[in-house]
Amino acid sequence: MAATTYERLKLHVTPEKFYVEACDDGADDVLIIDRVSTEVTLSVKKDIPPSAVTRPIFGILGTIHLVAGNYLIVITKKKKIGEFFNHVIWKATDFDVLSYKKTMLHLTDIQLQDNKTFLAMMNHVLSMDGFYFSTTYDLTHTLQRLSNTSPEFQEMSLLERADQRFVWNGHLLRELSAQPEVHRFALPVLHGFITMHSCSINGKYFDWILISRRSCFRAGVRYYVRGIDSEGHAANFVETEQIVHYNGSRASFVQTRGSIPLYWSQRPNLKYKPLPLINKVANHMDGFQRHFDSQIIIYGKQVIINLVNQKGSEKPLEQAFATMVSSLGNGMIRYIAFDFHKECKNMRWDRLSILLDQVAEMQDELSYFLVDPAGVVLSTQEGVFRSNCMDCLDRTNVIQSLLARRSLQAQLQRLGVLHVGQKLEEQDEFEKIYKNAWADNANACAKQYAGTGALKTDFTRTGKRTQLGLIMDGWNSLIRYYKNNFSDGFRQLPIIMVVAFSMCIICLLMAGDTWTETLAYVLFWGVASIGTFFIILYNGKDFVDAPRLVQKEKID
Repeated sequence: MAATTYERLKLHVTPEKFYVEACDDGADDVLIIDRVSTEVTLSVKKDIPPSAVTRPIFGILGTIHLVAGNYLIVITKKKKIGEFFNHVIWKATDFDVLSYKKTMLHLTDIQLQDNKTFLAMMNHVLSMDGFYFSTTYDLTHTLQRLSNTSPEFQEMSLLERADQRFVWNGHLLRELSAQPEVHRFALPVLHGFITMHSCSINGKYFDWILISRRSCFRAGVRYYVRGIDSEGHAANFVETEQIVHYNGSRASFVQTRGSIPLYWSQRPNLKYKPLPLINKVANHMDGFQRHFDSQIIIYGKQVIINLVNQKGSEKPLEQAFATMVSSLGNGMIRYIAFDFHKECKNMRWDRLSILLDQVAEMQDELSYFLVDPAGVVLSTQEGVFRSNCMDCLDRTNVIQSLLARRSLQAQLQRLGVLHVGQKLEEQDEFEKIYKNAWADNANACAKQYAGTGALKTDFTRTGKRTQLGLIMDGWNSLIRYYKNNFSDGFRQLPIIMVVAFSMCIICLLMAGDTWTETLAYVLFWGVASIGTFFIILYNGKDFVDAPRLVQKEKID
């Protein structure tokens, strides 16, 4: 079986069945889904009834069971992102959720309302940006993983061979995955970020690609999902791969990010920064070891870069992380603590060079993946930097972009794109592309986990911290505060306005360390209070909103 899925599809709908017709050249397959029995079978085009209502679709995202019964989710719009080694990469931009049931008369009023709520949740998730797919290429694996596969692997369907961590719709495809004969209709979808650019330096043209793959394990949103689960899966785990393609040669550099791999929580409680709580009774070593055992198997050596504050509420997490690494005593793991905010305070972001110099030798040791036009592997990446802050968003993305640039410098010099002694930072046209792409990556990851764009992107885009950037960070922080407290999950908070105004008054009475800090707190809580008042005035007393991520356990 070729590792492809059907690219062109038509959906034919009758009261009894869904017919998904493969329209690729030479294809005669039709996937039939019985709307009553939910049975899935494979047939041919002559079995499609002429009375069916027909529409084009671009893929099957899968099926899900809600209160009313099963629903079929299909991709109805797509946008071309670019071509990846002659494989077209698409972004899914619109979806349709189709009920198997013809009516809702079998539901009680309460069930009807619950089903409506779940549908709203599902549609909210589908409205998020960042769903990517290819019908001919496996987006879930890095270049290095794909280079070390067997002929049998190459013949597997895209669904079978995919890295299940990064098949966002894996749960939705479970019914199709159980039937290998229909796998060409099963489209693995990646959630994260992909950008592709054709670039030129010294008159030499190359493709530069950035891919972030968000894990579907321990899925959830900021504050509601932190740390690890019993299997060692970390919250907000993202694998980011930077790829260069020049004259047939391909180079890749992979990094990971993920929540501090302990059992800890940070539930929202109306405070700007809720207190992180480490579970005092859990067996942290068990989950911690499971996490790093799997990371070492997949990636090799682990260089942990912990960017959290080494004082205040974040200090216990940093200390616990360091203690666990020391207790594990695994020579494949190195631990580096770098207090990002302390080192870069007063807008001294040039001090990030301290960290880069500290890890330079380690980065050279980890190396990168490189394969020549003949397919001969010239270099392999021996491990990854695993970076984290509290959210694994803003501070983490800044550091990842700097490490990726250093690797890219070495790759382009080895490929002959950069001359000896040339610096990537001096290539103004490419630097603009590079910085904006990494800032876009930061925004995508942040919106998917925290609900807003990333902070500190002014540095990523321009290479320096600005006053305007600080203002934008304040605005995004305000939006995050609202979403994390009032939109992420189901809550009714009728006294929220009183509490918010009370906090504003408290801030007025409490001086900060500097006048700017005091002013920032006053402005934050003043705007939050006024905004909350108008939101309540508009929406009524019940603060109920669909979460930004539907977890399968809550649906099934």
